Formats: sequence, C-alpha cells, structure tokens
Amino acid sequence: MKRRTLLLAGAGATGALIVGFAALPPRSRLGEPDALEGAPEVALNGWIRIGADGAVQLVMPRSEMGQGVHTALTMLVAEELDVALDAVQRVPAGFDSLYGNVAMFVGGLPLHPQDREHPGAGVRATEWMVRKLARELGLNATGGSTSVADLWEPLRLAAATARAKLLGAASLAWRLPVAEMRCEAGVIHHPPSGQRAGFRDLAARAAITPVSGVQPKPRSAWRVIGQSVPRVDVAAKVDGSAGFGLDVRLLDQWFAVIRHAPALGGSPGAVDVAPALALPGVERVVRLPPYAAAGGADAAMAVVGRTTWHAMQGARALRVERRGRPAGDLDSVAIAADLAATARGGDGHVFHSRGDAATALASAASHVEALYEAPYLAHVTLEPPNCTARVAAGRVTLWLPTQVPGLARAAAARVAGVDEDAVDVHVTYLGGGFGRRLEVDVVAQAVRIAMDCGGRPVQLVWPRDEDIGHDFYRPAAAAWLRAGLDAEGRVTALDWHSAGDAIVPRWMARTLPALAGPFDLPDKTTAEGLYDLPYAVPHQRIAHSATRSGVPVGYWRAVGHSHNAFFSEGFVDELAHAAGADPLAFRLRLLGEAPRHRAVLALAAERAGWGTPLPEGRARGLALHESFGSVVAMVIEVSARDGRPHAERVVAAVDCGTVVHPDGVAQQLESAVMFGLAAALHGRVDIVAGVVQQKNLPDLPLLTLADTPAIETHVVASEHPPTGMGEPGLPPVAPALANGWFALTGQRLRRLPLAGPEAAA
Repeated sequence: MKRRTLLLAGAGATGALIVGFAALPPRSRLGEPDALEGAPEVALNGWIRIGADGAVQLVMPRSEMGQGVHTALTMLVAEELDVALDAVQRVPAGFDSLYGNVAMFVGGLPLHPQDREHPGAGVRATEWMVRKLARELGLNATGGSTSVADLWEPLRLAAATARAKLLGAASLAWRLPVAEMRCEAGVIHHPPSGQRAGFRDLAARAAITPVSGVQPKPRSAWRVIGQSVPRVDVAAKVDGSAGFGLDVRLLDQWFAVIRHAPALGGSPGAVDVAPALALPGVERVVRLPPYAAAGGADAAMAVVGRTTWHAMQGARALRVERRGRPAGDLDSVAIAADLAATARGGDGHVFHSRGDAATALASAASHVEALYEAPYLAHVTLEPPNCTARVAAGRVTLWLPTQVPGLARAAAARVAGVDEDAVDVHVTYLGGGFGRRLEVDVVAQAVRIAMDCGGRPVQLVWPRDEDIGHDFYRPAAAAWLRAGLDAEGRVTALDWHSAGDAIVPRWMARTLPALAGPFDLPDKTTAEGLYDLPYAVPHQRIAHSATRSGVPVGYWRAVGHSHNAFFSEGFVDELAHAAGADPLAFRLRLLGEAPRHRAVLALAAERAGWGTPLPEGRARGLALHESFGSVVAMVIEVSARDGRPHAERVVAAVDCGTVVHPDGVAQQLESAVMFGLAAALHGRVDIVAGVVQQKNLPDLPLLTLADTPAIETHVVASEHPPTGMGEPGLPPVAPALANGWFALTGQRLRRLPLAGPEAAA
C-alpha cells in the first residue's frame, strides 16, 4: 500500500486543503492487496491473504500479552470466511498506516459517557476529525483495551470482502450464478453441479475480482463469534514452544545487563570497569546516555557478557561513582503531602461542569468531605524489560516484546542513525505488558549496546531491581472530594479536585518527540473516573491540577481509572452512609439517566445475593465503574485476616458490548481482580532520598492461591459493538474491597494500599 503523508499548515490555500480534508470521510481501513507487495502469498486486501497451501492468513498488528486478543481477532476472520479457528494463521503486520489503532485516539477524548451515548453535532464532528487524523497517523499500538473494539469492523469487513472475492472468482471461472455458490472449510463449491475448488486454486483470480456492497454476516448467522473456544496461544504456551523476548537465541549472541545510578534522575559518574572486565565471560562495558531524559530513561551502564549470568556478575563488579538528580533527590512522602495540599487548595482544569456547584454546595443541608490518596505503582511484568538487537551492514534488527512496534522501530533508527526502512522488528509474545511495553527506552539502550558489539546480536535484560527501581510509574494522586446533600439525603452538588502528574505529555516527550508540543494540554487520563460519573447529580464541578513531581510516570493498567475509581466509589459509599441509605439503593436512585449502568449494577447485586444474610465475620462492599467503554459492577464479600481486608468472594457483572469470546471476557475479568487485589493490598512504591525502596517481588507481593477469592463473571447481553475488556475489571476492585471493610468494621479506608495502618482515615 502506498503511504500517504498528511500535511497540516497555516492559512491561505493550505487552509482550503485542511477544510477539504475535514470534509472527506476517513480513509478506508480495508487496504489494498499491494499492502503485502512482494509476499509469495496472494493478498486479497490489506488484512487477508491466502497461503500457498490454501491456508487463510490474517495480518496481525496487535501484540499478545496474555489478554487473548489473538484469539478474539482470529475468531472474527474465521467467522466471515467460514473456516475453523485453527485454519487461520497469523502473520506479522508491516508498518503501513493501515494497521494503526484508531479507537485508542478516539477513546482518549475527554468526553462524558452521556455525550458518547447521545452525541450532539459537536461531539460527532470531534470524533470524526480525530478518527481521520488517527487513520493518517497510523500508530500501531496495543493498549487502552481497544484491540477488538478497533478492529471489530475492519477485520470482519476484510474477511467478508475476501469471501466475496473468492465466491466471485468461482462464479466467473465456472460461469455459474454467484448466489448458488457456497463457502465452507476453505472450499468454494456449487451444490447443483458439484464443482469444488479450494481457496488456493481461486486466490489469484479472486485478487483481481471486483466486488461491491459487501457487508459482514448478520448476527443471526454467527457460528463462531460469541462461542467459547480454546485460545490459539494455549498449546504453544503449555508445551514451551511459545517465543517470548527472553527466549530469543541467535548465532554468536551476547547478553547485556543494565545498571543505573540508584537515584531516580541520577547518573553514573566516574566508573572503574577493570573489576568487571577481569571476570571470565565479560566482554565489554558500554556507557549509555540518558535517552529521552525529559521524561525519564536515565543514563546507565551496561555490561556485556557471553551469558546473562556473566553480564550480571560484571554489572555487580562495576565501581561506579553515583550522582544524584541535579534538581535534588525525590521523596514520595513529600510528594504525597504536596499532592494533598494541591488537591485541597487548587482550582485546576475543569474537566466537567454542570449547574452551579459552588452555590448548591453552600446552600446544602449537610456536607461530606474527604481526602483520598494513592501511591506510585510499578508495573512488575513477570517478564522484565528486554530487547535483542543486531546492528550490521547498515541495518538494525530487533526481537522484543513490545506494545508499539512502530515506535520501537523509530527509536532504533534514531539511535543507529539510519532510516526507519532499515530497521526490522520481530514482535514476540509479551510476558505481561500493563503499559510498561508502551515505552521504548530498552530499545534505545539495546541498539546502542549492539552498535558497540561488532555486528553480534545482543540481548539486553533489566534485572528485577532495575525494573522496579527505574520504571515509569503509575502516578501518585490525591483527591479532595466535597458533596452537598439536601434534607432528604439526595446529593445536590459535587465539587471535586484532584492532583497528580499527567502521563500523556511525559510519554509523548519520550516516544513521539516530533509530535510533543512545548505546552502541556489537559490530560484526560488524570481525571478519568472522576469527571465521567454516571450519577445524576444536578450540580458538579470536577477539576484536576496536573503536577510535575519529577518522578517518571507512564501508563499502568486502567491508567487514571485505576485509582480514581477508588476515590469516586469510596466517596459515593460515604455519601450513602451519610444519607442513611443502603449503598445499592443509593446508587440505583442516582442512575436514572444511565439504564446501562443500572442493569449491570442490578445484575451484580442479584447474583451476589445483596441484602441476604452472610456468615459471621463477613460483609459485602460494592462498586460501579465505567472505563474503556465497558461498565463493571462488583460485589466483594470481605472478611478480616490478620486485621486486614480479605476478599472471600467476588461477583462481577459487565456490559462490554458484543462478546466475541465469552471465556476470554471471564479470563480478563478474573485477571483484573487478581491484579487489582494485589495492588489494593500491597502495591506501593516508596522513594527515599531519590531511591525506590522496593527491590523485588517479596516487596510487592502477588496474590497467592491462598489469598485468591472465588470469582464469578456475569455478562449483560448487548448488541452494541465490543468495548474494552483488558482493563475495566480492575478499577472497581479497590473501592468494593474498601467499602466491604467499612461495612464489616466501620473503619473507612481512604488511602491505598488498604493493608497498612496508614490507610485508615
């Protein structure tokens, strides 16, 4: 496919071009066959090709990091081409803008859910333009719980079009009516005459057969979508043949280990490399500059060895003069105090306003106010950051687990001083992503090391203490929440102000320097989960003050929703208590304008047995939250274990639109519960004198089997297009657990993590 360049300029004649661009619909996402030019297979469009053996090949642009996206997307193709799931092969996508993620950009707009449900002309125009711009930018990213939502229509249309082309090719070849043709199991056949031909026999003719008016199958004809099928990656992960980044092994490969200065923002000064080079198996030591220092990614040293063990021993033997952060050492306690003060006193950017919150608050019969706080969090993917790079003969080759292959390619090209076309990227399975692999720091480092290794491939790996100690953290945050109630206990006003670092401008400065502007625009991720409440409160003012703590921050699973849901749903529970109302009834009364949310909440409460007796020592807490287009309600049965909250049973209901793979939905929700409980009970990053205190998994415990509750998932049937599922199950976990603890003990927890004594109000 020919790549198009979008030029945006000032005024005059160029202004007319911009107006013309705005008036046109977004470019087709079907793609042309020449997007796969040069391949031995026959391309029927930009997404579907037929292999020499007749197998259907799906051009796969999204990364598999355990979320099951390869299975769900393969199901869409299998459905439209009437083939078995295992008859569809997945081949890596190239770097054409066709494979960019449009839904991620549209989802990043700071729109209220009600505006999305009932969009006016302004909202429709905004989404239209963002969709067009995203299509031209073509950023291939796996994130934001958007993979299925983004490709729901393009992949079904691409497969349906391929099917129509194959049927048309048979009709032309046999001179028989296309309406009498049938497509089944990789074969086109004509029942009346008995003629049959496999996909491979018709592929070349099908590629040049014109079709029009193609539509995907109606829901009533689905045989694959909506069924629970075995995941396509299970067998390889069970027998060990699945290839992750750390599994890469190449001829003459060396291994490298990173070593940063202990303090965030610090750097190595004078270095004595002799003790390291004296060790057997150590090949060299490489000094690494601070790539993208404006947003993190500090300077470091790397030791190269014949094995990872040799490199680790060499890294430990280095004698390094440690330099601190030039602007002064960071301290998480001081940062938390500043955030609390900012939340209490600042005005911030108003993300949502309705009515007159100040006047309504002043005239309210009663008031409730509270400060909620959340700490920094590390990603701690089970597979630590790694990248294998080879720089030879003017080309760069990468093997790595990444959520952004195009950005990895661009970073490698910048470091090596070559064109992007001279960089090849091989995306492996990801041993967890959670937003950490939206970063390309490890790519830049690996390429710089490889440039010093004479054409040998080098695998760079970060040891766990480096991973935790130099992450791009989920921002710490605080929220000062105030509400007014009338004499009947109805909420009349909300005035909420939060504070915390903005992720998007920092991430863009690191990964998209050409697009990162000199000014910070309001970042939706800072206030999502606060400004976009479904509750019908007549007077609202929801604002956020974006801070600059100096701590490197990045995307973390569920992003702002991960802590803002704890703030909002914990406070809503406080309002129910202040009104003397049952938490369920209180929320249902506020959801008069949100039938979708009501249905989800009612289903979760019914399946959890809300209001029915529980054994002694147990209580229920609930939370409701929308994120990434999906609504999740969660009821957690809570008990006390060693004086701390313990989840005994989790009942969740979800509306995520059309469900492609039911088992996948359940698995993602269970994963989010486990991930969310571990974070709610144990997750924190403490920074003292600039140094992260947590070093390894014992400092940030994962949930054990003994701590794992029974988890139930219930889905609200929907005919809307699919929405996100990788992240929406996480936000309700912490507030439901905290609300259950209050119901059990009368103790209100307003600070994460919930297990420490400092969590109590």
